[in-house]
Amino acid sequence: MKSSISIKLDANGNAIRQSSNPEYGYIILAQERITIKTNGWVDKKTFTTLIRGKIEDLQNSGLTEMKYLPGNIIVIEQTEPFDNFDPNKALKVAGDTGIILCTEDGEPIYRKTIYDGSGIMHDILIPHANGDEIKAANAKKAPKKVKTPKKAKKVVTPPAVEMEEAEEVIEDAEEIIDFDDVIIEEDIDTDDITFEL
Repeated sequence: MKSSISIKLDANGNAIRQSSNPEYGYIILAQERITIKTNGWVDKKTFTTLIRGKIEDLQNSGLTEMKYLPGNIIVIEQTEPFDNFDPNKALKVAGDTGIILCTEDGEPIYRKTIYDGSGIMHDILIPHANGDEIKAANAKKAPKKVKTPKKAKKVVTPPAVEMEEAEEVIEDAEEIIDFDDVIIEEDIDTDDITFEL
């Protein structure tokens, strides 16, 4: 299921963004998709792509007047670089692991998105074969959760006193108090408390 394509505005509400060359710019298109993965899980993602051109041409295109655009944002994957001058551009990387997704033959997968105004094109996807490497990398990064025991003991200590006073207090206390009573135990319910390391 795909939603309509919309234009992502910048922080100032502008549809056209200027590139490093002031004569040229781009518009970011976005489309939400809900898919069912091969493992049976529903997945919702936002796909984006760029429409590039001279600022003047983008302004005159009429795109910025449209609330929604027809068509789809299409994903294209291949094993050949999209840019022969920069073969590292558009490599498909697994999240923030830095691991490049590869085929069974070890070929890197390249990925890009394009705008298809006709709505008849379909994604071209290549399955990756280095899932174990990605799982191992994610396992190393996963935070360890430590759960406290159900009943933790809160220890209340007596206030600090001068050394001489302390000796007197201890002598007096030895006669009157059993030292097991100095530590006050209070039950604390910690079922919902977790700590991340």
